[in-house]
Amino acid sequence: MYKKILIAARGEIALRIIRACKELDIKTVAVHSSADTESLHVKLADEAICIGSAQPAASYLNIPRIIAAAEITGAEAIHPAYGFLSESPHFADICLSCHIDWIGPQPAIMEMMGDKAMARKMMREAGLEIIPGSVEALENEAGAVSLAQTIGYPLMIKAVSGGGGRGIRVVRDEQQLSELFHSASKEAELSFGHGGLYMEKYLAAPRHIEVQVFGDGKGKVIQLGERECSIQRRHQKLIEESPSPGISDQTRRKVLEYAIRGAEYIKYGSLGTVEFLVTADEEVYFLEMNTRIQVEHPVTEMVTGFDLIKEQIRLAATGSSPLMEKTAIPRGHAIECRINAEDPDKNFKPNPGEITFYHPPGGPGVRVDSHLYDGYIIPPYYDSLLAKIITWGETREYARKRMIRSLQECVIEGVATTIPFHLWILRSEAFIEGAFDTSFIDTL
Repeated sequence: MYKKILIAARGEIALRIIRACKELDIKTVAVHSSADTESLHVKLADEAICIGSAQPAASYLNIPRIIAAAEITGAEAIHPAYGFLSESPHFADICLSCHIDWIGPQPAIMEMMGDKAMARKMMREAGLEIIPGSVEALENEAGAVSLAQTIGYPLMIKAVSGGGGRGIRVVRDEQQLSELFHSASKEAELSFGHGGLYMEKYLAAPRHIEVQVFGDGKGKVIQLGERECSIQRRHQKLIEESPSPGISDQTRRKVLEYAIRGAEYIKYGSLGTVEFLVTADEEVYFLEMNTRIQVEHPVTEMVTGFDLIKEQIRLAATGSSPLMEKTAIPRGHAIECRINAEDPDKNFKPNPGEITFYHPPGGPGVRVDSHLYDGYIIPPYYDSLLAKIITWGETREYARKRMIRSLQECVIEGVATTIPFHLWILRSEAFIEGAFDTSFIDTL
């Protein structure tokens, strides 16, 4: 087992990894920007090194400084968490070339799945259904226009690299395609350093279902159940739950089987998520694969009882994990709400500032992943995620009511948050009945 790990992340996920390491008797190194000097993950790590100024390019995306911090502190491995460099095969390769273990999948697999067009090609070879669209990355606008005539409108153009809803456009006719092609490419270039795009048929009102997988890198993969991620705003997930309330048992079995088949085909190693779109008539299409821990991983932990971060670390350190020999039998229902420093009444405008008072919820079946504390100043340079509240119940309705109680109990003063918006969703008839899809927020 490792003696010391460097965490190349910030916020609640960095704190989550530190806690797992403490329980494994592993020392931790927090790297941070000058804007995060007072962040909780910096305070609770065994060592902390400032690697640059507030701008991500100078700190959290600065590979030479992160590697230098690992070498100076004697860290044996780097955990990239999610965001920033977590899906950078280049960063993973550099870590390994410097004899620093990478807590994640193989760089070659990361590169393959990070190229969304290549991922579609590989999953089709594995026998998964993919959304009709481009096989290779689009070379230019003319090629896009030509392919669109074959696919038909409406369609979507997406960034080949990255995620988080950036570089995505819905196109309804040829004039829009000409207008949006270049803006999507520019956004992708700025966000991910690669302006490549691909195209696929637009599916009206599907459900977004993802499957948590765990592979040993040698061809064996297990699944830990599916998560419902259809409550989204601008392709950003707001609420996740497990199991999905809106698919049949037959479709659930198909989604889980597809996920294992696809991950086994590429001999995936570490934690990962295979994502699908499921239509109203329950056709299942591969969407993408995320080669990192997900924001919503606590949902799976709550229904399976497994600590995914610990097992990810064990696998990287020893080449094996007891989890590979277990069968996930989900129990009950879990729901996660992402609480952001955004003002729903002002079109979700980010609202950084000082936390003047913070009281997290508690009680049976409630988990809070957060880096907040009284007096903490939320910097304006990063993602606005403040906390994740996760509730568990024997049934979905118990979990829903527990979440409402938890959101009412949670107090975050000093900044506007999305808590009122989450309460409205949880009380809506569509959510109560589980009768929603990815268009839920957009059609309000």
